[in-house]
Amino acid sequence: MKAIEVKGLCKNFEYYEKKEGLKGSFRNLFSRKKLIKEAVKEMSFSIEKGEIVGFLGKNGAGKTTSLKMLSGILYPTSGKAEVLGFTPWERKNEFKKKISIIMGQKNQLWWDLPAIDSMELSRQIYNIELKDYKNRLEEMSKLFEVEKLLNVQVRRLSLGERMKMEIILALLHQPDILFLDEPTIGLDIISQKNIRKFLKEYNEKNKVTILLTSHYMEDINDLCKRSIVINHGEIVYDGETKKIRDYLGNKKIIKLIFKQKIDEDFTKYGNVKEYKDNILTLEADKEKSNEIMAKLLAEYDIKDFLVEDVSIEDGVTLLYQGVK
Repeated sequence: MKAIEVKGLCKNFEYYEKKEGLKGSFRNLFSRKKLIKEAVKEMSFSIEKGEIVGFLGKNGAGKTTSLKMLSGILYPTSGKAEVLGFTPWERKNEFKKKISIIMGQKNQLWWDLPAIDSMELSRQIYNIELKDYKNRLEEMSKLFEVEKLLNVQVRRLSLGERMKMEIILALLHQPDILFLDEPTIGLDIISQKNIRKFLKEYNEKNKVTILLTSHYMEDINDLCKRSIVINHGEIVYDGETKKIRDYLGNKKIIKLIFKQKIDEDFTKYGNVKEYKDNILTLEADKEKSNEIMAKLLAEYDIKDFLVEDVSIEDGVTLLYQGVK
């Protein structure tokens, strides 16, 4: 059974060119050039009930805009979408009771009140039976180990603790679909791991459908068997996460800081991503990365170096070129 079905979804934003200076501002009063930003272009996909799907792309690729349309926050420019049989932007009460959205950079909790007050408000809004409310709150707060923090002002909680409370709040009414936009952004490794563990267990138990955006590949690897990659508002890949992991896993990023500027062609070592201010960034095959590093360290006077995996942002271009 399909929980989400999207066909030809588009979203354009109109804005105006701002000319420089006071004279430019005065001219804008009489004549302005209209510009159009195509945030989402002809997007089509479907998600089965109970699936956890990763939604990947660079900053500005259209991920958040897509989630906002699917949750009914934004109206599309054109196209169709059905979420649990509802058209999201009609914003029917029955639809709103079946979904939840968490945006890692926006709070739903009342900042100056204890988290428990926001939980109680949610109970009233969604008309949750008191017994069910207490059972769900107790179960989730124990899983997250935040029982003793429910009566603490939200502004006094750490970022990780606040995010746990946000997730509990979003799940109190037991939605069928959960939209997660960067839920682990800025969190330490332990907090990220705890949130992933909770979401995995919650999905297995309640079969909730989850659409997840994240800049952390660990979130996607742990939770999503399937991923959708978008670039400039268009889908460039829709398939197994394993294929993305294997593809990006074959590449390494090597960053070197030379003690002095060296005028040389470094393309013989790999794909030169950037060379500026004595800092060289190379992209190389994983199997050859150790050999390349050994040669560079032997031949040049290097102040510092770093070898790391390809980030999701850098990997989108690779995916566009090679994974389709």
